[in-house]
Amino acid sequence: MELFFVLDHREKYRLFSPYSFQPAQARFPRWQILWNKAKEKLLLLPPRVLYQEQALAQMNKTQDDQITIFISGRLPPEKLHRKFAFFLQKQKSLHLIYLIGEILLLPLSGLAALLPGPNIFFGFLALLIDTHWRAWRGIKILQGKKINFKPHRLLLAWEEAVKSQQIQTYPQILSRLSQAFNFPQIARILWK
Repeated sequence: MELFFVLDHREKYRLFSPYSFQPAQARFPRWQILWNKAKEKLLLLPPRVLYQEQALAQMNKTQDDQITIFISGRLPPEKLHRKFAFFLQKQKSLHLIYLIGEILLLPLSGLAALLPGPNIFFGFLALLIDTHWRAWRGIKILQGKKINFKPHRLLLAWEEAVKSQQIQTYPQILSRLSQAFNFPQIARILWK
């Protein structure tokens, strides 16, 4: 399994994977319409958020003992390990807060059932709970894995451009990153 841990244009670290992940499917045919509409709403989340949630959720399915994470190599190893551990702990806490808030809103979403048509609000909330739960479990799993940080020169060029605010070089670097990793969405995660 390969992940990226890179600064975005706002100088915030992002964790993401180039591999796409699909939310669970509805088991009953009558729920399929509601579930599909809720999935459409979920996919409207910003790519930097959606790809991070998907990367964390993928940890639940991996059998690998070692996870490769592409980095820039700009930070010394001990500082990078601390930063990554803090990032994971912060994400774990945030996901727990999200889950508690969403679970508290779930009974209120039942009131929307009084409106005609499928209860999209309930479906979207249920899908968010599922996504945050999988991500929270994925963080716990990732914290127990052996991490292999792998520096990449293009990620270093990106982070140096971000640190020095060389906005005019962003498209060129992101284009090269997209080609190198065969991942066209990387520009939408790191910049747009």
